[in-house]
Amino acid sequence: MSASIPENYLDLFQKKAFGSFTTLMPDGSPQTTPVWVDYADGKVLVNSALGRQKDKNLRRDPRVAITLIDPDNPYRYLEVRGTVSEITQEGADKLIDKLAKKYLDKDKYPFAQPGEQRVIYKIDPVHVSPHG
Repeated sequence: MSASIPENYLDLFQKKAFGSFTTLMPDGSPQTTPVWVDYADGKVLVNSALGRQKDKNLRRDPRVAITLIDPDNPYRYLEVRGTVSEITQEGADKLIDKLAKKYLDKDKYPFAQPGEQRVIYKIDPVHVSPHG
């Protein structure tokens, strides 16, 4: 079962709205980090690097939650619970540069580490809860 992002909340993916991204640790406890987000073809996209804690968590358990808070009105937000349906490195460098442009106004992601391999997590929304 999938859910759709309401059209009047799609603007959050165009703004510099950070996502609070929650994955599950091996013991079932939540692990949350701020992330940049994108949206394409009905999926929420998160970009990270191979080997980070969220990468390890998602490869073990694909269930996630992400909340985007409107930077112009913190009482307006969108909660998405879903499942990572695809993990890919294809297009990951291009996506992180696109996100760097949106969030930092930089053409190239400036925080890349030597040997870092970027990865995209494609999230299928299962439950969507708009607020505000």
